Amino acid sequence: MSKAEVRTEDAMRTKIWVLMLWCAAFTTGALPAAARDYPFCIKGCDFGGNGDCIFTSYQQCQASASGRDAYCGANPYFNAPADPRPNQGRRSGKRF
Repeated sequence: MSKAEVRTEDAMRTKIWVLMLWCAAFTTGALPAAARDYPFCIKGCDFGGNGDCIFTSYQQCQASASGRDAYCGANPYFNAPADPRPNQGRRSGKRF
């Protein structure tokens, strides 16, 4: 092998490692983002870890769990959206 071939091979190896690390970094962060979107998870033998968190209501989850070896629970990663305007209470009719 010539020096040019060795340099080309080393450059390709470096590019492959960079690509692999980049892919690994972006795939590890993708899963929890989807889990935070729904407040309820179905759990049981068929569902590993925290379960399958795809339900917007407890009743919807219960309907899916009915007749199966499964139960429903709160999503530990769910973050309810903040109220954009906090309740300011009743205002008086006075104008200043």
